[in-house]
Amino acid sequence: MSDGSRVKEGRGRKGKWMVLSGSILIALVLAHFFIFSPRTRSPSESSTGPTSSSSKESQSQVMEGRVPEKSTLFKSLREKNIPHGWIELIVSKLKPYVNFRRIKGGTYQIFTNVKEGLVKFIFEAGPTEVYEIKKDSRGYTAQKKEVHLETYLVKVVGEIRSSLFEAMDAIGEQDQLGVAFAEILAWEIDFYKDVREGDRFKLFVEKVYKGDQFIQYGPIHAVEYQRGEKKIRGIRYQEEYYNENGVFLKKAFLKAPLRFNRISSRFSRARRHPILGGIRPHFGVDYAAPIGTPIWAVADGTVLSCGWNGGFGNQVVLRHPNGYMTCYGHLSHYGPGIRKGTRVRQKRIIGYVGSTGLSTGPHLDYRLLKGGRFQNPLKETFPAGLPIRREELERFQERRDEMIVVLQGDTPWCKRKEEVNGLPQDDLGRAGLSKGVYQ
Repeated sequence: MSDGSRVKEGRGRKGKWMVLSGSILIALVLAHFFIFSPRTRSPSESSTGPTSSSSKESQSQVMEGRVPEKSTLFKSLREKNIPHGWIELIVSKLKPYVNFRRIKGGTYQIFTNVKEGLVKFIFEAGPTEVYEIKKDSRGYTAQKKEVHLETYLVKVVGEIRSSLFEAMDAIGEQDQLGVAFAEILAWEIDFYKDVREGDRFKLFVEKVYKGDQFIQYGPIHAVEYQRGEKKIRGIRYQEEYYNENGVFLKKAFLKAPLRFNRISSRFSRARRHPILGGIRPHFGVDYAAPIGTPIWAVADGTVLSCGWNGGFGNQVVLRHPNGYMTCYGHLSHYGPGIRKGTRVRQKRIIGYVGSTGLSTGPHLDYRLLKGGRFQNPLKETFPAGLPIRREELERFQERRDEMIVVLQGDTPWCKRKEEVNGLPQDDLGRAGLSKGVYQ
């Protein structure tokens, strides 16, 4: 080997050694850094630490459920796979407050979290019947929650097209308001035969709301029914209704023995019998109505007979003061406690519409006798109600005048009751309505 070759080989070895030494030095520095330096978590590692776990454990979950009308809360919770221990806890805590045999459905909410399990349970048996079970430092406690309700004074205005029920529905009101209205005027208007297209009506009534949810109607303070120029008004005073002259609207006899349906056959001395044929007198009024429709006693009286009476089927006959008798035929069955000798008050249910005896369909055969002779119930004039007591007349007149002011005009409106100082139902006359508080 030449001297030049030896020199080149020595230089190559020296270069390789230097590269190797440098690599070893770098490796030692990096090892020292990773072994002895404090470790810093990445953002992703930090987010999965104990703080996040605690947050998840405290996060609540809400489960909602419904109890069908013919089911039970226990069954509904079991179908939701709620733990048996929780179900027993919920039922035992609510038992002092809720009669589970009487509730008809409802809704509920279950609040839970991973750490504590069941935290809160809310059961709403109805809009105003809400119960809550809540966990606190003492364990689980139950209570009936207060429900905030608001009462509004509302003027309702409508016009008859075919029936009172249809007219109420057309202005967004419910059937029970129509029933209450008709019952106030039941001694003045027969809503089977007296209602005509174009008749108008007005009511001044309380409505109760839970937020935006309608709950129920309160007292009706005044009513008006108008046909042409004739107006019939009823003013509430001390929980009763009087006409504008202070005469009690309630009379000895109702205009009709049941709520609205239709008259299928009127009083006649010569009517073709639908079953027996031939021309025969019909000394009553037939009211067509569904089977089971309740029938009222039109006046106070005593049950003279109660039982089967040939073509009249099941029939009740009542004897009233002043020589009057009333007969109710074709009943499906009798009212509770109705038997011969029973004393009844006006509007007591004495039976239910049926189709027994000689009948072509479900209806009530209603007859009226005076002094043993049949009278036309649709034309009979009964004695007026009693006048208001003299010592109450002035106060009644004040209230009447205020209510008439409210009823004037054909524009409906609504005001919260508190805006007229929340006065009691029979003291609204002192609220200054005649000064335009509601306009």
